[in-house]
Amino acid sequence: MTTLRVGAPTATATDRLHRPTLTSRPSVPPQSGAASRKRRILMLSWEYPPVLVGGLGRHVHALSVALAAAGHEVTVVTRHAEGAPLEEYADGVRVVRAAEDPVTFPLATGSLLAWTMAFNHTLTRAALRAAESGAYDVIHAHDWLVAHTAMTLREHLDVPLVTTIHATEAGRHQGWLPEEMNRTIHGVEQWLASESGRVIVCSGYMRDEVGALFGVDAARVDVVPNGVEPHRWRVSASAVAAARTRFAADGPLVTFAGRLVYEKGVQHLLAGLPRLRDRHPGLRAVIVGDGPYKAELEAEVHRLGLGGTVSMPGFLGGTDLPAVMAASDCFAVPSIYEPFGMVALEGAAAGAPLAVSRTGGLAEIVEPGVTGMTFAPQDPDGLAEAVHALLSDTDRARALARRARAMVHEQYGWAAIASRTGAAYAAAITGDPAFTAARTEQRMAAGRTLPPLPTGNLLTAAGLR
Repeated sequence: MTTLRVGAPTATATDRLHRPTLTSRPSVPPQSGAASRKRRILMLSWEYPPVLVGGLGRHVHALSVALAAAGHEVTVVTRHAEGAPLEEYADGVRVVRAAEDPVTFPLATGSLLAWTMAFNHTLTRAALRAAESGAYDVIHAHDWLVAHTAMTLREHLDVPLVTTIHATEAGRHQGWLPEEMNRTIHGVEQWLASESGRVIVCSGYMRDEVGALFGVDAARVDVVPNGVEPHRWRVSASAVAAARTRFAADGPLVTFAGRLVYEKGVQHLLAGLPRLRDRHPGLRAVIVGDGPYKAELEAEVHRLGLGGTVSMPGFLGGTDLPAVMAASDCFAVPSIYEPFGMVALEGAAAGAPLAVSRTGGLAEIVEPGVTGMTFAPQDPDGLAEAVHALLSDTDRARALARRARAMVHEQYGWAAIASRTGAAYAAAITGDPAFTAARTEQRMAAGRTLPPLPTGNLLTAAGLR
């Protein structure tokens, strides 16, 4: 169990009067004709650099920077981190960090809901102080952990709310909500989605999931994919050679990167490795990342006798991760549940041949036999065949990798994604009077209650499995 502390005194009245020095204030030149379409955006996220827990923080950072580069005025209100300023301008974005209150709550599974409620109190106060600098056109919330702040701001500031649902609690648990905490999180997600003028999702699969689980009308849902900054995944030949020397020895190299949780499916990759090792002598696999499932995966490596085959170096920073991706003969994404599949785009941008499970957004990213190989989720034999196809024909594997890298450049640049997000903001602003009237009428008729939670597997009941 880890208790997070901000590492700095709690903000006082004096702190509010003497703001930290703002650096790198963005300078946006006037643009005739387009000025009326520029927005003041208040972004809410529980993670943002330097706080990075998963992919959400990187997504919010890249999107915010791209929106600012397009001329929008973006303020991100997020969690404080030790050593970070309470407020700054960075990469053209105003970043306001909410200092933790003096009574700290453990950020752990058993206390997650208590931690989230405490975090939303300090996040709300920080956001209201940020709003003192002028009116915002739209609030953009990211996932359920900022829901209470988003609702408070929308009602207090009378500003349209847009929410990105990056994943659902039911999806993370393969359709089940096993504990009271899971059911509560599902309820918060449903509440947030139902109260948002527009809901953004990252894939067609997630559009269907949000609609089926939360009853959100498809007309209010915008599919905006995640993006990649391709240049960040290109590294020098010497870095790639060093990664191969470190991890591959003389055999082919299979790589996974991601948070070590059950739904990422690493256990199925491990199950397929004995068969692959028999067919490809000297094969090595590297599992990059960390997470609560690590101990179980290490035990599985031992049980399968893969100690000389599998390396688990933990988190790799800097150029180390793109280097090991580029050094790979196959980059495997064996997810059971994957709303989008950002890591597949990152692997493609690094130049790695892809083998991914046909689930969620991954099935929309990788075209089998064109930009990579695919296999059914939770199928170690199918995974082994897809990886074998790449390892046994390196010319074809590299051709697939080249097409995948070109796809990333053409379809998943952040400038285009920022433009599509801006269109969602415009739709939310235009539709807000009608949405507010409909929501008010519904409340008068039925109160603030949510529909009853179905029993059993929610994805199965919704026809998504």
